[in-house]
Amino acid sequence: MNWLFRYANPHEFMRLSGAVLPFTAIGTALCLLAGLYLGFSVPPDYQQGSTVTMLFVHVPADVVAEIAYGAIAVCSLLSLVWRHPLADIAARAAAPLGALYTALGLITGALWGKPMWGTYWVWDARLTSFLLLLFIYAGYMALWNAIEDETRAARAAAILALVGVVNIPIIKFSVDWWSTLHQGESIMSGKIAPVYLWPLLLMMLGYVLMFASLWMVRVRTVILERRARSLMQAGA
Repeated sequence: MNWLFRYANPHEFMRLSGAVLPFTAIGTALCLLAGLYLGFSVPPDYQQGSTVTMLFVHVPADVVAEIAYGAIAVCSLLSLVWRHPLADIAARAAAPLGALYTALGLITGALWGKPMWGTYWVWDARLTSFLLLLFIYAGYMALWNAIEDETRAARAAAILALVGVVNIPIIKFSVDWWSTLHQGESIMSGKIAPVYLWPLLLMMLGYVLMFASLWMVRVRTVILERRARSLMQAGA
């Protein structure tokens, strides 16, 4: 764990993130541009027609929504068990981003579901558990804002995050555990054609890099705000 705590110092984190951020930002732009170009150049699917292009926006959003929550859970564990100095800041900074990706996944899923299922929404196991994820994000952020004492708020939010992590495997395996309208996993099983796979992988990587970039920016902003506050208090 020593390597992890090496960057617990805000100054060290600012140095490292400042060096990494330009690369993740450039990687985001390149992956998204290439993914969108290839994605909107693919031939129509024999079942879904041109609506298959929604795949390249919807699936990456779902994946990153779950990754973001996993990051919050890991940071919460680091905060509760090892008292990592930056863990609470990082967890709180990731929550609005995760909620945004979750909302994007729900909206694009509804738009995709209408031509495929004939309706924008069904109380399908995958859809319902993913909607629950959005509610958990909202509850996590609300809990942070509801408690004035930041230490108590961080502890309560961390506990909620760790309890809510049980929903992630439910989202992942819901299509295997229950009979649902939502299609099953197709990437690892090799069911997806390469012409659709490569644009999808590029978009997924672009979404992940975009999340990482925005996450670092948010953490850096909080650190800078705290520095400015300390300087103002010292000069008062």
